[in-house]
Amino acid sequence: MRQRLRAIIRKEFIQALRDPRMRSMLVIPPLLQLLIFGYAVNLDVDSANIAWMDQDQSPASRALYKAFEGSGHFKIVALPSDEHQMQALLDQSKVDGVIRVLPGFARDVQRGRHTDVQILLDGTNSNTASIVSGFATQTVARFGQEATQGPQRNRAVGGTMASGGPVSMPLPQLKPATRVWYNPDLKSRNYFIPGVVVNIITLVTLSLTAMAIVREKEIGTMEQLMVTPIRPLELILGKTLPFVLVGYWDLMLVVGASLLFFHVPFAGSFGLLLFAAFVFLLTTLGAGLFISTISRTQQQAMMATTLFFQPFFMLSGFSFPIRNMPQMVQWLTYLNPVRYFMEIVRGIFLQGAGLNTLWPQITALAVFGVIILGLSIQRFHKQLE
Repeated sequence: MRQRLRAIIRKEFIQALRDPRMRSMLVIPPLLQLLIFGYAVNLDVDSANIAWMDQDQSPASRALYKAFEGSGHFKIVALPSDEHQMQALLDQSKVDGVIRVLPGFARDVQRGRHTDVQILLDGTNSNTASIVSGFATQTVARFGQEATQGPQRNRAVGGTMASGGPVSMPLPQLKPATRVWYNPDLKSRNYFIPGVVVNIITLVTLSLTAMAIVREKEIGTMEQLMVTPIRPLELILGKTLPFVLVGYWDLMLVVGASLLFFHVPFAGSFGLLLFAAFVFLLTTLGAGLFISTISRTQQQAMMATTLFFQPFFMLSGFSFPIRNMPQMVQWLTYLNPVRYFMEIVRGIFLQGAGLNTLWPQITALAVFGVIILGLSIQRFHKQLE
């Protein structure tokens, strides 16, 4: 059995590496996704372009202007003087937002009255708008706290001089302290690249397994394999085991590049990652076998792979948080094995999670893997007979 299994595995490697399309799928997709999600896809807003509309023209409004300019989060690129210019900047998406200081701003600040600073945002990109809104609100709140300290001190001094003794004026000293766990720099790259590991393993092993078997049908060599002394189980193992090694190759390639070139933090156990990847490969290899049973040509196998992969990808939490999805869709994601592996990889990379934390996800993957692979082997075995 070992000799026959070794022969079919060797034959599969030779056939896969001889095909230019197969060779390209081993290297190009991982590198392409790494480059896209490492450099091009970036949800971070380091410096937003804003417009400044000052309708007060006072020292206080100019001090607020300096606060925005020196915050490091904003680049003031336009100074509209009326409503039409401001609206044109937003309509043409030349700025991410407009900071509008209303008349009487300095007077209200000096008197300790409530005053507003209008923040107008371009909501076309909701992520950018929410980040810019947060930065702008923080800047205005910081300026307001500093601006009210002077008048409060003046009132305290005035009360002391009038009464001839100390006047108790308790001032609030509330200072929020924020600490971000797991991704302290809040880089979207650190969030996306671990997900690339999941997508690459899913796509490559799923498509290669399906096409490798369908190719035998398409060129007419499946019948030749069936009349050899190779048993059906040996044929199935010989066709699937090489792609376990392919999955681990892509895993090593993506993880190595993410650590060396993109400096993504890796806080967990590499051994646990390898074990979880093996459990997950049971699912993708089983799905590839199933696709091979319903496809007659490699083109059909590729289309079926896309049909399987896209829902798994969209409902895995790679780009969109699952908790933001409708409740019915959230329930459906529990039937998606990619969701569990996505949580495992990100937990190992960013949180340093161990088996005591990730055992529910690994158990769910094992159940899905055994069921999907078992049913696919049984269906493929019947077709061979």
